[in-house]
Amino acid sequence: MQSIIYMESLQPLQFFSTAQFPCSYIPGRIARNCVIDPDFDMDNKVYADLIKCGFRRSGSQVYRPQCAPCKECISTRIIVDEYMPNRSQRRNWKKNYSEVTVLVNDQGFKEEYRELYEQYVQDRHANTSTDGVEEFFGSEWCNTHYLEFHWDKRLIGVAVVDVLENELSAVYTLFEPGIGNKIGLGTFAIMWELEYAKTLKKKYLYPGYWIEDCKKMNYKTNFKPIEGYVDGYWRMLKK
Repeated sequence: MQSIIYMESLQPLQFFSTAQFPCSYIPGRIARNCVIDPDFDMDNKVYADLIKCGFRRSGSQVYRPQCAPCKECISTRIIVDEYMPNRSQRRNWKKNYSEVTVLVNDQGFKEEYRELYEQYVQDRHANTSTDGVEEFFGSEWCNTHYLEFHWDKRLIGVAVVDVLENELSAVYTLFEPGIGNKIGLGTFAIMWELEYAKTLKKKYLYPGYWIEDCKKMNYKTNFKPIEGYVDGYWRMLKK
């Protein structure tokens, strides 16, 4: 355990190391997280400071990978006003913008998200439990919005995002596997989050951790310019 003093709130901020567990991203690796004391009175402002230091949240738990000597998990952020879509992304946007309706829900979790989440995780992560999905997406202290993607008058996807002081943080994106994969909804969701961040006058979109050797995590460097938190500094990443 280690602790620091969070100077603005004058609250002691303690960090704990979790037990080791099998890495979800690189086979054969062992993982461990550094987590914030669950009894700490977390709020949006403190979390905004922590996310600048590579932390993320899962439900109400704020964590950062601590898997020495492995340093593959790199927190990332896209510079909103400087983002330039590539040719493939421009095609995706042009097609989906005319066919997919996006609604912003800032009133909390809806039960219809649960069934969509179950479809998604069974397609992507077989045998993964879907218990506690509402608690996983949101938290009592965070300003969370749900971006709903509707196609042919039905809900086909949801992007969960946290609205922070100067940034938008992507928590999770899920979609109906068949149509979502077909139309590239994952890519469209990130581009829509970038547009939403611009509307809210946010400087950065934090899309999560980038892992170069993990196919399902290394797509993030397709969105440029993107920075990674490496050895205590934000540095420009290359594909």
